Amino acid sequence: MLEKKIIITALFLGVIAIMLGAFGAHGLKKVIEEPQLNSFEVGVRYQIYHALFLLFVAQSTWLTSKEKAVVFYLAFFGVLLFSGSIYLLATATISNIKTKFIGPITPLGGLLLISSWLYFIYAIIAKK
Repeated sequence: MLEKKIIITALFLGVIAIMLGAFGAHGLKKVIEEPQLNSFEVGVRYQIYHALFLLFVAQSTWLTSKEKAVVFYLAFFGVLLFSGSIYLLATATISNIKTKFIGPITPLGGLLLISSWLYFIYAIIAKK
């Protein structure tokens, strides 16, 4: 069932966001600079916002299953690309990951997140 899949995914995104937030506040604070820590926190914040958004989407009676699936995939992949790339960029100094290729991924993820909300709006407005 699609709603169950969305809820479970949202809950996992929420748990991971809480864990990463705690890691940032307690572990990373000592090893990365404040601007990178602030960026990391932005990734956590957007991840938790979209975990909550997906919980709302799963429970919405305004969307069909197909519309829920579209919103779900846009938001899920948006979080992976947006927050995930921010996590990698923010921790690049301690992970030694080459981040040159990651920079363009962040705005693409942001575009997917925005698209998930816009599609939700469109789906509601389009209903008679």
